[in-house]
Amino acid sequence: MIVGVLKEPAFESRVSLLAESVTALVKKKIEVWIEAGAGVKAYCGDDDYIKAGAVLRSREELLAGADILLSIHYNDIPATFGHKILIGVYQPLFNHAHLPVWAKQHITSFSLDMLPRTTRAQSMDVLSSQANIAGYKAILLAAEKSPRYFPMLMTAAGSIAPAKVLILGAGVAGLQAIATARRLGAVVEVFDTRPAVKEEVMSLGGKFIEVPGAADASKAGGYAVEQSADFQLRQQEKIAESIARADVVITTAQIPGKRAPVLVTSSMIGAMRKGSVIIDLAAATGGNTDVTKNNETVVYHGVTIVGDSSLPSSMPYDASKLYGKNVLNFLQLITGKEGQLNLDFSDDLVKGCCITYNGEVVHEKLRAVSDKP
Repeated sequence: MIVGVLKEPAFESRVSLLAESVTALVKKKIEVWIEAGAGVKAYCGDDDYIKAGAVLRSREELLAGADILLSIHYNDIPATFGHKILIGVYQPLFNHAHLPVWAKQHITSFSLDMLPRTTRAQSMDVLSSQANIAGYKAILLAAEKSPRYFPMLMTAAGSIAPAKVLILGAGVAGLQAIATARRLGAVVEVFDTRPAVKEEVMSLGGKFIEVPGAADASKAGGYAVEQSADFQLRQQEKIAESIARADVVITTAQIPGKRAPVLVTSSMIGAMRKGSVIIDLAAATGGNTDVTKNNETVVYHGVTIVGDSSLPSSMPYDASKLYGKNVLNFLQLITGKEGQLNLDFSDDLVKGCCITYNGEVVHEKLRAVSDKP
């Protein structure tokens, strides 16, 4: 069997597998083909792949000859391509236009962002591994852009109070942001609709701000759920109180398949001190502020709003390392001991992230949306 690693689009610095991950596949008697230059932006050169036992191929050769193709993004798969296996992070709940095309091409596609978020799936959870990096980098980016120190400083010239950081959402990214902000000496407040995360927030040194009456998210597989209009109003009132005294705001709230909830309004931003910074990690799905623009930095009433959902790409080596480990663990599920293909759809993880198979869109959440224009 041949596993091929495609070079990502120009905007992406990560790669699906680093050379160290290639070694693990070669030991299983799986041949690995790498598109020339695929790992350069992740500081993994063609020579590194060759030393690990991979073979360099052109994109055309990979598309024609590989049995499994790894590509983090959709990556312009040609219409002539078919009867192959694709593995990546395709965000099919948003990017669903190509799903019927893939089905007609008899492509078997697995989108790892659709994996059920269970204990068994943790080693393959690309959302968590990449969100961890995003939370860390969001704080560093905010510290760079802020005109104020993060730690408290007492000097002969006077004292400087610690920065006040507000984090909206205590998922993986939010928790890492708390830990990083605290390491830098900031005072941290945190909002989340899930009371269950309060203990984690407090263990990292953050202050948890509770808003009673949140919808039960215990059956949402670790994801946030939509809240009632009444709760959203009370939540915004609480956020408005905290945001007025915040120097930095990190927003992370997203709901699978839906637009990101607007938690920070323009009037709230207008109440912030000039020079304050907002890093919006939900920018790709609309953003958590009503002035966020994806992949852009906006200055509104003296407040800098950075819309960036791709911060893991700014740390491409470690992001690729973690992502590659997630992919290797998933490949263990669909290959046998001798490296042969073994698709077992009775496995809830294999079935749970399969989006097209045998000429059809098979994921139950995608059958309806794939027919929309």
